[in-house]
Amino acid sequence: MILRFSADARPKGQLGSWSILLISLCSLTSLLDSCRAERTNVGLIFENTNPDLEKIFHLAIEKANEQNEELNLHGVAVSIEPNNAFEASKKLCKMLRQHLVAVFGPSSNMAARHALSICDAKELPFLDTRWDFGAQLPTINLHPHPAQVGVAIKDLVTALGWESFTIIYESGEYLATVNELLKMYGTTGPTITLRRYDLDLNGNYRNVLRRIRNAEDKSFVVVGSLDTLPELFKQVQQVGLLTSSYRYIIGNLDWQTMDLEPYQHADSNITGLRLVSPANEQVLEVAKALYESEEPFQNVSCPLTNSMALIYDGIQLLAETYRHVNFRPITLSCGDDSAWDKGYTLVNYMKSLSLNGLTGQIHFDYEGLRTDFQLEVIELGVSGMQKIGQWSSADGFEMNRPAPAHTLEPDMRSLMNKSFVVVTAISEPYGMLKETADKMEGNAQFEGFGIELIDELSKKLGFTYTFYLQPDNKYGGIDPKTGEWNGMLREIIDHRADMGITDLTMTSERESGVDFTIPFMNLGIAILFRKPMKEPPKLFSFMSPFSGEVWLWLGLAYMGVSISMFVLGRMSPAEWDNPYPCIEEPTELENQFSFANCLWFSIGALLQQGSELAPKAFSTRAVASSWWFFTLILVSSYTANLAAFLTVESLVTPIEDAEDLSENKGGVNYGAKNGGSTFTFFKDAKYPTYQKMYEFMKDHPQYMTNSNQEGVDRVENSNYAFLMESTTIEYITERRCTLTQVGALLDEKGYGIAMRKNWPYRDVLSQAILEMQEQGLLTKMKTKWWKEKRGGGACSDAGDEGGALALEISNLGGVYLVLGVGAAFGVLVSVLEMLLGVKERSTENKVPSMLEGFLGNQYALLCSQPQYSHTHTHTHTRTCTPSEQTQLLTLRMTAGGSRFGCLLFGLCESRRRLSCHVRGQLFCQHLWTD
Repeated sequence: MILRFSADARPKGQLGSWSILLISLCSLTSLLDSCRAERTNVGLIFENTNPDLEKIFHLAIEKANEQNEELNLHGVAVSIEPNNAFEASKKLCKMLRQHLVAVFGPSSNMAARHALSICDAKELPFLDTRWDFGAQLPTINLHPHPAQVGVAIKDLVTALGWESFTIIYESGEYLATVNELLKMYGTTGPTITLRRYDLDLNGNYRNVLRRIRNAEDKSFVVVGSLDTLPELFKQVQQVGLLTSSYRYIIGNLDWQTMDLEPYQHADSNITGLRLVSPANEQVLEVAKALYESEEPFQNVSCPLTNSMALIYDGIQLLAETYRHVNFRPITLSCGDDSAWDKGYTLVNYMKSLSLNGLTGQIHFDYEGLRTDFQLEVIELGVSGMQKIGQWSSADGFEMNRPAPAHTLEPDMRSLMNKSFVVVTAISEPYGMLKETADKMEGNAQFEGFGIELIDELSKKLGFTYTFYLQPDNKYGGIDPKTGEWNGMLREIIDHRADMGITDLTMTSERESGVDFTIPFMNLGIAILFRKPMKEPPKLFSFMSPFSGEVWLWLGLAYMGVSISMFVLGRMSPAEWDNPYPCIEEPTELENQFSFANCLWFSIGALLQQGSELAPKAFSTRAVASSWWFFTLILVSSYTANLAAFLTVESLVTPIEDAEDLSENKGGVNYGAKNGGSTFTFFKDAKYPTYQKMYEFMKDHPQYMTNSNQEGVDRVENSNYAFLMESTTIEYITERRCTLTQVGALLDEKGYGIAMRKNWPYRDVLSQAILEMQEQGLLTKMKTKWWKEKRGGGACSDAGDEGGALALEISNLGGVYLVLGVGAAFGVLVSVLEMLLGVKERSTENKVPSMLEGFLGNQYALLCSQPQYSHTHTHTHTRTCTPSEQTQLLTLRMTAGGSRFGCLLFGLCESRRRLSCHVRGQLFCQHLWTD
């Protein structure tokens, strides 16, 4: 903007004021720029598909600022679509205006190259974390140089003794990594085959993999990006290249961040390299802070990628640089030729530093490349990722494989290709028949938690299975009459079944006849009962916000303030008023604070309505002010609590725990399933309450049931509580919204897979179940069958329906009652006042009958003409003169011809007569009605 001033057109004083204003604006702008420059801004451009990069970026800046209080790093992060070079360039140009000292570039190649070219033109340090061969000023590539990674792969191939192998690579940019491998044997050595797996077939690599399978090589070096490797290994497994005949070396340093659980039980030998070690204390500390978990490394995968770790190390390297140098950044723009003259100096200083970070020792060679680093050599096994050695630029590969541990691996292998018969019973959700119109046979007709558990174990251990149903659907125990085992356990003991699975509780009695695996589910006995019923609201629920004691004290305070106002009003001269303003020395004075008016004043303030009374004396105003403040707080507190008491309904349940149930509180009867483990628990219990409950169930067999379903139906339809396992109660209450669990668990036990005594595979199955628990698979399965399948989650959805409910008449009945009583009381008092008035007039006028007085009074009010009389001293009466009557009549016509109009001209009431001052004369008249 250009401002032009004309000396001819403006006075010198005005020109001087404009100069002062311009100088002030320039000074303010300079001050803002200097304040903004005090903060050291660092930029980050990241793909929106990887938000963890931004999280660790800000975490690294926070840690750096904590370690150096004088350092004031500030992160400026923007997200882009993957490989969107235009968006990256546009957002970087916008960031350049914010006094950046360095930029961390995106991980996609196209976007990173564009960002690099802009930073190169502006001489702004660009910190790259990509797998990139080219590194030039002002770039600092923190990633280990790919050529050195190729040397590490070559040393590993040599140490493992591979003579012939196939290199499976993603695209041409990865050939530079395996260049050292191609030079290993020259032209006279063993053949090295190259296979590119990404042929732009929308992620379908099976054709290439089939050709590799049909070739002779059994050893493979795989080099590719993390975007394609998960799908590649999934298809490798599908085409049969993950058997014991094959071995792999993975050349991607992020390989350990993949989900490797599907491959850890494969027979193939899979070896890889990693830059970030989960055993590093610094890595563990950062991962805990980043994922807010004490165990951030789940299963066999490490979620901390190289890019994340390199961004963290890059921030620490920048912070270390600014401990020694402090260059002030400048505002840059993509629209001009501006550049930061300190950028290259800062880059050169950063490349001269050494730092121990998450990726190990960071050191750059004379070309500014990271060629001196250490890698861990890892191997995927059944127990997860295992370190077998390390590689360094100086010493090469050093094998350090730990001694083999004593595991159950041989036993696990012994289940391969074995077939077992499994007996089950119909019990939701452990074993159920599929709901389908098609006719199904064999294993395909069953589904449920127990069915899926056996299926997962078979996939994990390599066995096959056949299900069949227990004919009588009994779980099994010792028959008290015959002393023989029955149910599913009998099938196992007689070798008609190898395993039995359902909601089969592990008890000491059953352990005497069969063996169990470790529990796959822990539970306890609980009480199933209907949900608490809502208590109907009380008639005077509007009084609930205050206790009875508060209401009592409120009444006392009300009376106390009213009496105080009455007494102080009588004592204070300012509260006495002259009823006749025209008479300077009246014989009578009036006081507005009669006792009735004091009560009216106090109740008006309490109900926030006010009144026509206004205190005049300082003493009465002090009392009134304190009362108003008291009512303000009181009414506010009452209003705040009233909504809750009107809308929240109390829940009433006759029983709270087993103690209440044993005493049959509320007439609640109870029972359990006949012959089940729950009934056996009460039978063997030593606790007095449980013994009492057992005696009740034994003496009342009509309350026992033959199945859990029968007990659940009884709970819904009668005043009955059913004792059963807590997990089954969880399943039922997810679907039947009127039922709930009451009280805590009465015991602790578990469900296990039953098998015959001394079966050799028990420990194998137990270890597999333990691994599934650690991996969270059992929890995932429970959520699926409890909350998702077969109508699960219905009650959870119903409970989420929030929002305010409309108040009904039952909530506000007391308010209407108060209104009705108040209105009726007002009518009654009005009638009484009228009758007392008639009686008083009848007595005054000497009417013998009150009824005649009432009728005469009504006739006089409606039909008679006004009579006027004049009183001079109020001690004798005379008839008004004609001139006085004319003046009084004129006054009436002027005032509207009624008593109320006369009042506007200064009428004051004294008993039943009205006195009017007209031109200094005092006239008296009887009440009239026109």
